[in-house]
Amino acid sequence: MKLDDFDFDLPERLIATRPAQPRSSAKLLLANGDMIADKTVTDLPDVLRPGDRLILNDTRVIPARLTGERPRMTPEGEVRAKIEVTLLEPQADGSWSALGKPMRKLKLGEKIIFSKDLEAEVHTMDEGLHLRFNLTGDDFDAALNAAGAMPLPPYIAGKRAPDERDKDDYQTIWAKRAGAVAAPTASLHFDEALMEAIKSRGIDVTFVTLHVGAGTFLPVKVEDVTTHKMHAEWGEVREEAAAEMNATRAAGGRIIPVGTTALRLIESAANDDGTMQAFEGTTEIFIYPGYRWKITDALMTNFHLPKSTLLMLVSALMGQDTIRSVYDHAVANDYRFFSYGDASLLIPSRI
Repeated sequence: MKLDDFDFDLPERLIATRPAQPRSSAKLLLANGDMIADKTVTDLPDVLRPGDRLILNDTRVIPARLTGERPRMTPEGEVRAKIEVTLLEPQADGSWSALGKPMRKLKLGEKIIFSKDLEAEVHTMDEGLHLRFNLTGDDFDAALNAAGAMPLPPYIAGKRAPDERDKDDYQTIWAKRAGAVAAPTASLHFDEALMEAIKSRGIDVTFVTLHVGAGTFLPVKVEDVTTHKMHAEWGEVREEAAAEMNATRAAGGRIIPVGTTALRLIESAANDDGTMQAFEGTTEIFIYPGYRWKITDALMTNFHLPKSTLLMLVSALMGQDTIRSVYDHAVANDYRFFSYGDASLLIPSRI
């Protein structure tokens, strides 16, 4: 299975840099087996069945992109150099792993000032950059929210800088548990009106948590895709959530994760017989064609990068030929791609 098997031509004009407004007005490509239909996200309650259960990721994206200054004394006095930092994840010792630019000019123990309230010390550099901040808990969260910007994906950040609007746009309406540095983007299409329509239709929802890491944007660099190693991400399926999914399956309803993050988590937590159990820990699950599905019946997701692990995941769900047809249709009909783009609902023919 070669990397080129998952390539396709994507016109630059189809890469979305802002989401649809309102959120649920985005287009929705319905792929039900080999049948393809053009819908909008507002049609989702009518496409789904009463008794289905949507699995939603309640992670909250932190404003992890920081711009600071590192002061140094020289014979001529203090000089300050600009540095950009992207936080990755908190560590057990209280520090944060991070990316720094320019990284090569940082020194162990030096201070970086991000605002009048927030500063950090370079804690370690031996296995990547680790920063120790001057604040913790709610004080840290408040200072970070004031000083930081949303860590937009590189294909958006390369076109424009993040702004205040992104602090709402790049966050789901149910975001609760802070820790992600990338959004579960399929969930960005949901607004309060859509949630009410889903509830009225008799469709259930369950919340799980997967803190999406920056590794989600890392390219696949091996030609034999089966040798690719996934990044690890922390997730949790609580006892109540597991029980809700088991009850839905027992009643004949479908389990439909919204987004590949929710899908990867529940597939990691599920038993081989399809029953769900509580789970807390990291997952490095890599799903590509040939994967044996445990609990996922269908998937709502955005349109993904060529040669990406997420394109391999949807190919595993629908089949490579079907996904080629889906993506050809999306390009031909001007669907918007990636994090702020349009959505698809993928229902394999086995359902």
